[in-house]
Amino acid sequence: MGKEEKSGGCMGWFIVLIVVGAIAIALGLTLRNKFHHGDDDAPVPGPPGAVAQKYGDALKIALQFFDVQKSGKLVNNKISWRGDSGLQDGKDANLDLSKGMYDAGDHMKFGFPMAYTATVLSWSILEYGDQMNKANQLQSAKDSLKWITDYLINAHPEPNVLYIQVGDPDVDHKCWDRPEDMAEIRPSIQINASTPGTEVAAETAAAMASASLVFKSTDSTYSNLLLKHSKELFTFADKHRGSYSESIPQVQQYYNSTGYGDELLWAASWLYHATKDQTYLDYVSGSNGETYANWGSPTWFSWDDKRPGTQVLLSRVSFFDSKAATDASLKKYRKTAEAVMCGLLPKSPTATSSRTRNNPMKMSYLVGYGEKYSQFVHHRGASIPVDATTGCKGWQWLDSEQPNPNVAMGALVGGPYLNESFVDSRNNSMQTEPSTYNSAAIVGLLSGLVTTSSVSASFT
Repeated sequence: MGKEEKSGGCMGWFIVLIVVGAIAIALGLTLRNKFHHGDDDAPVPGPPGAVAQKYGDALKIALQFFDVQKSGKLVNNKISWRGDSGLQDGKDANLDLSKGMYDAGDHMKFGFPMAYTATVLSWSILEYGDQMNKANQLQSAKDSLKWITDYLINAHPEPNVLYIQVGDPDVDHKCWDRPEDMAEIRPSIQINASTPGTEVAAETAAAMASASLVFKSTDSTYSNLLLKHSKELFTFADKHRGSYSESIPQVQQYYNSTGYGDELLWAASWLYHATKDQTYLDYVSGSNGETYANWGSPTWFSWDDKRPGTQVLLSRVSFFDSKAATDASLKKYRKTAEAVMCGLLPKSPTATSSRTRNNPMKMSYLVGYGEKYSQFVHHRGASIPVDATTGCKGWQWLDSEQPNPNVAMGALVGGPYLNESFVDSRNNSMQTEPSTYNSAAIVGLLSGLVTTSSVSASFT
C-alpha cells in the first residue's frame, strides 16, 4: 500500500466465503453418509487419493506468499529477494515483536487481520491437513502458522495487555521502500483494561485456540501454551468490552471494526473445540448468541465479520455431538449456515449476484501460477530491485512502467470487477494489492481441491 488508503480486494471476500462453504458442504456430506447408506448414495470419501497436479502446484505457490510476507530473522529463507527485517520491532516495549507478517503490500503489522489469518490457516490445516500432507505442503503451512503464533504469544505479555500493531500507518505510508531497508519509526501499540479492544483480543484468542489444535499431536507443550494465552485473552476480551476502533481511532482508516460480538462468539466456539469445556458452548448458545449471532440473516465471512464462520464451525458440533444436536440455539446456527450455502450455489434462488461470469482476460489472479498473471503487484518489496538504494522515497518504483523486478509468489491480488475488467497497475491497489488473510483463505480452498477428501472428523 502506498499513497492510497487500504481496501480489501474485490475477490477476497468471495474466496473466503467459498472456503467456508466448502467446509460446510463437506460436513453435510459426512452427515448424509453417516445416516444414509442406500445403493444410490455417493461413496463415503476415503483417505486422500492421487494429487490433482494443477491444484497441488497452485497450493505450493499460494503458500509461498507467507514467506514473502515474513518479518524478522528469516530461517530457511525460500524467497531470494527477501532478507531480515523488522528486527527492532517491539524494542520500545521491551518485547520481541520481530516475527509476524506484514499484512499486505506495505510494512505494517496489524494484529486484527494477522490473527484472523492465523485462525483461517489453522482451520484449513485442521480440515484439510491430510490433503496438504499428500501434496507435501503440510509442513510449510504449519511453519507459516507458527511464525504468526510465535509473534502473537510475544504480543501478549500480560493477561490484560495485547500489542495489536507495530508501525505508524501514517508514517509508513509516506514511504515506498523495501522492508529490509526501512528506517521509519515503528511504535508498538497496545490494548489493555483501560484502552480495550474486544474484537482484536477475541480474534487473537480464536487464533491461539485453533492453532493449539493444530500443534496438539506434535508439540503438546506449545499447544498448551497457546491454549493458556487463548483463555486469558478471551477473558480479557469479554470482561473489558470495547471496540478497538474507538480506543485507537487511527485504525478506522485501515481495519475498522463494525462490532465485536461476532469475534466473541467466534473465539468461544474455537475454545469449545479446543477444550470441550461446556462453559464456552453455553456462552454461544445463551444470551450472547441471542444478542450477537443474528440468526437467520446470512452475511459474508471476512476479517471483520466472523458470523458465517462461527455458524459453520458450530454446525460441526451438532454433527459430532448427539447431545448438542438437540440444542435449539445450535440448530439456529446450522440453519443460518445453510442459508450461507444457498447464497453460494449458482442455481439457488438466493444465490449472490456478486460474482463474475467468466474470465475473458484469461488471467491467473494467483501470482506465479499459469502463464498470465499480474506483473504490477502493488507490493513494495516486489517492486524495488534488491540492489536499489531508495531510502524512504522510492516512489519511482511505484510509478515505474516496468514490471516488478521480483515476483511476489503466491500473492492473491484483488482480482476483476464485476464487469470482468482488471487494470494491472501498481497504483491500482484495489485490484493489485495482495493480503495474507486472503491467502489463508485460498490455501484452504486449494487444499480441499488438491485430492479427494477424507471423512470429516472431530478436531480432537
